[in-house]
Order: sequence, then structure tokens, then C-alpha cells
Amino acid sequence: VQLQASGGGLVQAGESLGLSCAASGSFYNIRSMAWYRQAPAKQRELVATITAGGSTNYANSVEGRFTISRNNAKNTVYLQMNSLVPEDTAVYYCYANVYEDMWSGRSIWGQGTQVTVSS
Repeated sequence: VQLQASGGGLVQAGESLGLSCAASGSFYNIRSMAWYRQAPAKQRELVATITAGGSTNYANSVEGRFTISRNNAKNTVYLQMNSLVPEDTAVYYCYANVYEDMWSGRSIWGQGTQVTVSS
């Protein structure tokens, strides 16, 4: 099972950017999905999570500006980022809790995509 992220880039402060991350391979289902980010010299932090049923949770720093969503039929998670600020600059990683049968789940990480916000 692999996660392939796309959509990063360079934007100016106040602009928007969207990320997507698609799972491929053979599996039973995907439960929670999430986006994390890691800025230079900082620890990886949780940005947003979404359950298979669509319940979401956000870090305080992005609440109201970012929106996480998913398309279960396409095994894809999205992150719409609005009103970006330089502090959002980081490598963004997608995450999925993938079940290969009804009982066995494991964590899968995408390769990371760079988001840079200039002031």
C-alpha cells in the first residue's frame, strides 16, 4: 500500500493551495486519514484528521483556514489551505490507517510535499 501526495508549491501570504493524497494497492479499507507537517528544525505536528465517516479535527493554528476532506471511493484525502501565512511553510505528509483485513491495521505515510508561503 502506498500514499502519493501532490499539490505543494510556492505561494504568497494570503493565497490558497490544495493538497491531495491517494492510496493505492490492495487493502480492506482505510479508517482515519490525516495531514501532518514538519517545518525546518521542528517536530512533525498534526494538522488535521478525518475519520472514514467524515468527522474532522484540526490543530488550533489552522482551524478556520484549512479544510480536510476525503473521497472514500477514490481512497483520497484532501487538504484545502486558505489564508496561508509564512508559518504554514513546511513539508506536508499525508497519513492513513490502512486495514488489510478486518482486524489488522497499520500506519502508512506519504512521501511529503513542500509548501512554502512567502511574506
